[in-house]
Amino acid sequence: MNERDGDERRPVLRVVHGGEPAPEELAALVVALNAVAAAAPDPLRTTSGWADRGALLRSPLDHGPGRWVASARPAR
Repeated sequence: MNERDGDERRPVLRVVHGGEPAPEELAALVVALNAVAAAAPDPLRTTSGWADRGALLRSPLDHGPGRWVASARPAR
């Protein structure tokens, strides 16, 4: 359960009509919105199979007598 469930939800962005923003205020808004957009992960982006480095990892080696010789043989 979220601690904000009982609270009234406030809007993230409030639009105020009337008036012209100063260039500095508009620039600050653009920078802030770009920072928020850049921090959010892209749910549609997936890692390509070509970029997956998991295939380069080998499986763990077994321990015991003669296992070091068996580790040099190709897997069947």
